[in-house]
Amino acid sequence: MSEITSERIRVVIVDDHQIFRTGLRAELGPEIEVVGEAATVDEAVAVIPGLAPDVVLLDVHLPGGAGGGGAEVLQRLAGSATRFLALSVSDAADDVVSVIRAGARGYLTKTASGAEVTAAALRVRGGDAVFSPRLAGFVLDAFGTGLGETAAADDELDRLTAREQEVMRMIARGYAYKEVAAELFLSVKTVETHVSSVLRKLQLSNRHELTAWALSKRLL
Repeated sequence: MSEITSERIRVVIVDDHQIFRTGLRAELGPEIEVVGEAATVDEAVAVIPGLAPDVVLLDVHLPGGAGGGGAEVLQRLAGSATRFLALSVSDAADDVVSVIRAGARGYLTKTASGAEVTAAALRVRGGDAVFSPRLAGFVLDAFGTGLGETAAADDELDRLTAREQEVMRMIARGYAYKEVAAELFLSVKTVETHVSSVLRKLQLSNRHELTAWALSKRLL
């Protein structure tokens, strides 16, 4: 379930076109406070940690860095508590899947209205995964989701204790260890132990793979 808050959420816009950044800033709702902008991969990686925004609105195709665009930003900032919502002119399956695999919480095309982007940012901040309707199918196809996998998902979940399942869902939704600890009244060390156990039992390497796994099993 999404977090519900009356506070404005802090957002950074990352896009290499100033006109788009300016227009998007003007169209976002009053729930959004834009605290910074960046135009390249390197600028984004430099700016985001210091500003610690709740959500980054991230273009998929960005100059700079090693040429990896938005996915490179996600990879270089792996482990950040900030959540990322991809925005792009592209609706190509490869673009969608690459940034979701890298850790983005959602993907909208730039045909979305300011109100739609605002609503999506709020949902992403609350822990939801958000996609334009057509793009959701790409993600489900990419991660092999099908009705026939329900039993397999149940078997994998059965490997986890009830507490591990709680921790798994929160971590997969992008919560930081401290946030999970506070929500579940656990120590950070205990949360870390649970996450290590979950990754080992599910044969995953990191939290981004965990998010992809949970999304593919329709657990988020």
